[in-house]
Amino acid sequence: MLDCLHIENIAVIERADISFHGGFNVLTGETGAGKSIVIDAINAVLGERISRAMVRTGTDTAHVTALFSDLSPWTAARLELLGFSPDEDGNLLIGRTITAEGKGSCTVNGRPATAALLREIGALLVDLHGQHENQALLHPDRHLEYLDRFGNLEADVTAYAEIYTAWRDTCRRLQSADMDEAEKARRMDLLQYQIQEIESAALRIGEEAELLARRTLYRNAGKVADSLSLARQLLFGSDEGEGAVSMTEQAVSVLNNAARYMEQAESVASQLQESLYTLQEATEDLRSISDLLEFDPRELDETENRLEIIHRLTAKYGTDEEAVLAYAETCREELRQIELSDELLQRLNEEERRLYAELERAAARLSHKRIQVAEKFAACVQEQLTFLDMPNVTMVIDRHAVDYSRTGGDKMEFLMSANVGEPPRPIARIASGGELSRIMLAIKSVLADADEIDTLIFDEIDTGISGRAAQKVGYKLRQTAQSAVSGRRRQVLCVTHLAQIAARADHQYLIAKSVRDGRTFTEVTPLNRQQRVEELARIIGGTVTQTAMQAAREMLDEETA
Repeated sequence: MLDCLHIENIAVIERADISFHGGFNVLTGETGAGKSIVIDAINAVLGERISRAMVRTGTDTAHVTALFSDLSPWTAARLELLGFSPDEDGNLLIGRTITAEGKGSCTVNGRPATAALLREIGALLVDLHGQHENQALLHPDRHLEYLDRFGNLEADVTAYAEIYTAWRDTCRRLQSADMDEAEKARRMDLLQYQIQEIESAALRIGEEAELLARRTLYRNAGKVADSLSLARQLLFGSDEGEGAVSMTEQAVSVLNNAARYMEQAESVASQLQESLYTLQEATEDLRSISDLLEFDPRELDETENRLEIIHRLTAKYGTDEEAVLAYAETCREELRQIELSDELLQRLNEEERRLYAELERAAARLSHKRIQVAEKFAACVQEQLTFLDMPNVTMVIDRHAVDYSRTGGDKMEFLMSANVGEPPRPIARIASGGELSRIMLAIKSVLADADEIDTLIFDEIDTGISGRAAQKVGYKLRQTAQSAVSGRRRQVLCVTHLAQIAARADHQYLIAKSVRDGRTFTEVTPLNRQQRVEELARIIGGTVTQTAMQAAREMLDEETA
């Protein structure tokens, strides 16, 4: 369950540390005091989308940290699958930070995580019913999801979806392979032409780079020849004087003579001797590269033509020789597939028929289970609605067969009749806002018995209700909190404006707003019994009078009696 919630710089809450308890917890306070901000903070730490506008004005970052303790074996096992485990005390600490620039970070037990991963983890820890979810009840697409949850049919849906995915994949492959003969002939002609064009070019990887270097040399042969000629003159000499080689030879000879009388001259002579060897090798290399300039002018034309062929192919089939050759191999493979298409088509048709028959059987099994679950679900919801002062509202679940999709071949819609003798109709056509709240509470109560989630949060479930109906909603929330899941007591958190609901809580927290030094601050305070009496009196009468306080005491005494 949610043990502690730390909020820092979220909207008007500068800092709050809230310790929640098992059982039924309510949050009350004046309108605009910040009750929903607490729910927004819980949403944030559970990975939901948040806005940088949540960061308190004048601060750089906002933080929310939630400590979940006493996790069930069911929850711990699924956290393991996500790569996160409770600590040695069985706790899970989740943190989220958002900056004023809109950036953020998430952690789970000190390890980095993504917001998407937080959403997966949050779905295992908390079932949060926000104000928008009443409207979701109006959409039949959600009804099937509720039934599958109630009937624990997730494994059946997953098994069916795997067959459906395989069948759809086979259908796509079949459609791709099943082209008419004329289209097949056109495609084969094109592939054969492209393969022949590439093969006839006899490309070699790296050839273009070599040809470009050769072309550059051919185009600048005159400049290169002049440079080589000058280099030969400098090395070998000319009519005007000796070159570097002969002069170095003379220098070595002279130094060798000097070394006979001066020991230090010997090392210089050795250095020059090494240089002479290097010069002699360079002269040989110079002769070799000079021979490269002796080419037929037609070779430049051949190089240009070859480069044109390569450029044409790379423009059509790939960025370089390697890509062009890979494209040719792809064409060969496609051509082989087309040539074998008759055999492939037969195999795919057989596979499609087999998978479709399997899909029909899986869909039929799933539909049969859903019909059974729907009857039980409708009866359970009907029982809850009667308790919530809606005895004349009857619920039926309409089932229609539809084309197969990832969720099966069923469309399940909740229909209700508001009065005796009236035919059942879609919820959107018969339910008021208050009725929607109670219908959703009834559904949540029924689903809670099927779920393993310990913590349920209701944000203003009291919308549109009052009086006796509100009293019944309070009883139902308390009853849900007292119900056991796998032998463990649940935790219910609720934001409410109604005294009838708040009085049923095991624990009550006051959300109060104040202004200090020109800034707005919101604080969260757990209430003792006397403080609860005063807060309930405020909710009842707007101002705390003796009459309102007596009514508040009676409401609390009624619950504890």
